[in-house]
Amino acid sequence: MTTSSSVNADPAELAKFSDLAHRWWDMDSEFRPLHRINPLRLGWIEAQAPLAGRKVLDVGCGGGILADSMARRGAQVLGIDLATKALRVAQLHALEAGTPNVEYREVSVEALALEQPGGFDAVTCMEMLEHVPDPGSVVRACADLVKPGGWVFFSTIHRNPKSFLYAIVGAEYVLNLLPRGTHEYLKFIRPAELASFCRHAALDWTGTTGLTYNPLTRRYRLTTDTSVNYMVATRKA
Repeated sequence: MTTSSSVNADPAELAKFSDLAHRWWDMDSEFRPLHRINPLRLGWIEAQAPLAGRKVLDVGCGGGILADSMARRGAQVLGIDLATKALRVAQLHALEAGTPNVEYREVSVEALALEQPGGFDAVTCMEMLEHVPDPGSVVRACADLVKPGGWVFFSTIHRNPKSFLYAIVGAEYVLNLLPRGTHEYLKFIRPAELASFCRHAALDWTGTTGLTYNPLTRRYRLTTDTSVNYMVATRKA
């Protein structure tokens, strides 16, 4: 699929992640933080929306870290992305690992929402909103894709001086947890902004949790502190 002006994607962002695609499943690569936080976010999601037997969509799935783990918890998972190389890596990993009930497609969330409205029990959109030109459009599409009463989960980064210090200066330049240039500060999203997107998409905000990193212990944990990384659970009215 080619990226055009009508597609809610930044070609530079797609190229950035495509260039690193072959390293998605290297636990010591640039994607190590995603592997470390995955059990935390997976547990938080499943505590609110049990996955076994459910039809789940993972938006912006990349190399399939979350999609693969949700499938292994018994969900029927579709992962979508517009980064071709990352999707190929996800498909290859599923094949090599023998992961059941997971498929991947190169399609925008907005296009899929027109194709399969109300087609999923739950939708996840993690670490993706801060990488697209119009995050509100993604939120609306996610809402359209989930069934009434279904769950939609988002994770993103707060926009404030602390998040600039921690998520960009600290993570990318001091601790080297992420490649430099992974994030753009002006694309970070305040919780109030995300809440507005959800409200206009008829998604009820039901819960929030923060995610912090301790550089001394090199461990991540869930916390009530949502000043940098945070996850949100919403439910379709």
